[in-house]
Amino acid sequence: MLQVYGNTELCAALASMAESGRIPHAMLFHEDDGGGAFPIVLNFLEQVYGGNPRVQKLIHPDIHFIFPVAGPADRKPVSAQFIVPFRELLLENPCFFESELYPAIGIEGKQGLISVNEARSLLETLSLSAVEGGYRSVVMYLPEKMNPQAANALLKMVEEPPENTLFLLITHAPEKVLITIASRCLQLRVRPMSAQELRSVHPKEAEGNVVLADLFADLMQALLEKDLLGALETGEAFAALESRERQKAFCAQSSEAFRQIFLIQQGLDSLADASNPQAPLFRELAGKLKPSFPRLAMLALDRAKTLLERNVNQKILFTDLVNQLYIRIDGLR
Repeated sequence: MLQVYGNTELCAALASMAESGRIPHAMLFHEDDGGGAFPIVLNFLEQVYGGNPRVQKLIHPDIHFIFPVAGPADRKPVSAQFIVPFRELLLENPCFFESELYPAIGIEGKQGLISVNEARSLLETLSLSAVEGGYRSVVMYLPEKMNPQAANALLKMVEEPPENTLFLLITHAPEKVLITIASRCLQLRVRPMSAQELRSVHPKEAEGNVVLADLFADLMQALLEKDLLGALETGEAFAALESRERQKAFCAQSSEAFRQIFLIQQGLDSLADASNPQAPLFRELAGKLKPSFPRLAMLALDRAKTLLERNVNQKILFTDLVNQLYIRIDGLR
């Protein structure tokens, strides 16, 4: 079996499902980017398929992988056309980052999408009997990348799938998954790796995350002190990060921080990640910020991440982001 980092209770629950045969037909696994959902999902499927070694070699004929792709519209690109490099990436590192997917499958610089063509191709595949007569499984990476047409095409199948058909969806942003899809799934949180595990699996990323965490703390201190100049200087530091990928990582990491703060504000401390080194800061901020601020900040960060993907000037973008947060933080608790 693949190495799983933490998540003992989740793995035990999935093992119990596989052993009993009482398996939900659709599950949505929420992981942080570069997290451990794929090892958990593949280990679960290995149990479902009776220990078949082809599961973890990614060549079982009844397991279908769907992920965002891009290409000329007239060629109607679908995941099956990119499956070989996808397998190579997943076998090399089951905890890969989204940013590693697109160069690996040859679409670097393009926006990956799960299109209606993909949905129709999958429906056609699932209309056939399982090759080995057991379960048919769909592992979809980043269902939030489905356009509405694709999600609507798949909705009926996800809602009422044929017997012995499983949908296992891995998302980084469950709030962006079409609600009609997400509501049909058992939603499971894959706990983030500990700092030690992150250093082991993603040493460069762990080091970089410390830098991003420090920048987030500096920004929040300036905002709380109503120090616009200090906040703008931190924004310049965001713009000076070595790549757009690091800048997008800052947006994603900060958005997750505000999600943690929101959970604490709502009295849902048990759902927050107490092992996060910034947990004390999150608790402090939860007591100082208006309940509406984390949600508004997440929207601003999501917009900034989208604009980064569209190659907007970074200095202008992060100056605007800091300004938006500065305006919204007025009226502390």
